[in-house]
Amino acid sequence: MTGSSATSFFSFFTPTGILLVVTTLVSLIALYFSPRLLEECAFRPYRVWRGQNRDSIYLSGFVHANLLHLAVNMWCLWLFGRELAHRIGSTLFILLYAVALVASHIPTLFKQRDNPNYASVGASGAISAVVFAYIVYYPQSELYLLFLPIPVPAWLFGVLYLAYSVYASRNKNSRINHDAHFWGAVTGLVFVLFTDPAAWARLL
Repeated sequence: MTGSSATSFFSFFTPTGILLVVTTLVSLIALYFSPRLLEECAFRPYRVWRGQNRDSIYLSGFVHANLLHLAVNMWCLWLFGRELAHRIGSTLFILLYAVALVASHIPTLFKQRDNPNYASVGASGAISAVVFAYIVYYPQSELYLLFLPIPVPAWLFGVLYLAYSVYASRNKNSRINHDAHFWGAVTGLVFVLFTDPAAWARLL
């Protein structure tokens, strides 16, 4: 194994790499081999309020609605997560991801508590927290997006990301919890505020 190959291989033994591999494997199994797994992991506030599927508040982050949904989330996790984990350390990164996975679902838990038909899947809330925590540390870093040939500042990407989430949340038939994008972003910003207030001071 060459030096570059070894570096690439061991890069998956990081919080970002492990989350990416586990989420991708579980999501693919649920999408193509076990539809029952997808249904059991789906976040259903109506059931949670009635003492059922309480684990879905975090298990739903390991399954996705379709291949595109999975690909976009994992691309964002890899794009932002590696640098963020290196900056804040593995422990804080895992804590951020876990807290955001739950916290981003809480507003929906209340909003949809009387809707037996509502169900959502995806790691969008946790991914959004990672993206916005990254933006606090690297607001002027430039990103090359899949659909744009020109670099976009990280802060502008964040604004566009939230604008899309607000627009997409109007689709009542989607199984993607777009509201979690917004609350995940808030979680990421608040997390950095409490764990590293100096980062906010530098930003402001």
